[in-house]
Amino acid sequence: MNLDTREPVVQTLGVLEAAALLRELTAGLISLTDFDEALLALVRVTRDAVAGVRWCGFTALRAGEPAGVAASDEGLAGLDDLRHGPDSPAMSAIHRREMILAADLAGEPRWPAWTARARDLGVRGVISAPVDIDDQVIGAINLYAAAPDLLTPQHQLTAMLLAEHAGLLLAAVRDRSRQLTLAGERDASVLQDGVVGQAVGVIMTQRGCPPAEALDVLRTAASSLDIPLREVAERLVRTVSRPRDN
Repeated sequence: MNLDTREPVVQTLGVLEAAALLRELTAGLISLTDFDEALLALVRVTRDAVAGVRWCGFTALRAGEPAGVAASDEGLAGLDDLRHGPDSPAMSAIHRREMILAADLAGEPRWPAWTARARDLGVRGVISAPVDIDDQVIGAINLYAAAPDLLTPQHQLTAMLLAEHAGLLLAAVRDRSRQLTLAGERDASVLQDGVVGQAVGVIMTQRGCPPAEALDVLRTAASSLDIPLREVAERLVRTVSRPRDN
C-alpha cells in the first residue's frame, strides 16, 4: 500500500521554518533598546525568512495615533504609514483584533485607495496580523506577496506566531529603553551630589573616560567594598586631595 506523506512533510517544514524565524528574531532583537531599530530588524528578518513573502512592513499606534512604521523595502513604506490614509489592512487588523487576509488584491473592495497604491507597487496579496506590545502601543505586521494566491493557511499560522512573538520582543525593547532613560536620570541626579561629581571627575581624568563609564567604575568599587557610593567618592576625593610628602 502506498501512503502519501507529502502533506505531513509540508506541515513539518512549515513548523521548522516558523521556529527558525522566531529564533532569528529573538537573536536580532534581544539586545536592542531603540524601538524603530527593532521594527526595522523585525520586518527585514521576516522578509528574508518566510518563503513567498516578498516584502514585510509594520504599522504601530500609540494612544490611537501613528507611533512608528517600518518597511523591509523603502519603496513600499507608504503602504504601512497611516499618514497616507487610515483605510488599510493593518488598520482593519488592529481595529478588529483579528488577522486580515487578501490573497488576491485584484478586485479587493475593502480598501480601494490603499489597494490601488499597493497594486501599483507590485503587491498582489497581503496578510496583516495584530500585534499587542504593551498598554500604550499596539500595531500590525504586514506580509506582502508579489503574486496572487501565494499566501496560504501556513502563512497565516506563521503570521499568528510571528505576531505573538514580536509583541513580546518589542515590549522588551520598550522596557529596556525606559530603563535606560531612568538610569540616565538617576545618573544625572547622582552627579549633582558634589563629592560624587568630584570623584567622577577624578576617574575621568585618570582614565580618559566619559562620565557614565567613570560612574560605573565608582559603583563597581562601592559594590566590591560593600559600602555606599558616596563614601567611596569621599575616600577617593580625600586621597587625591591629600598633600604629597616632599
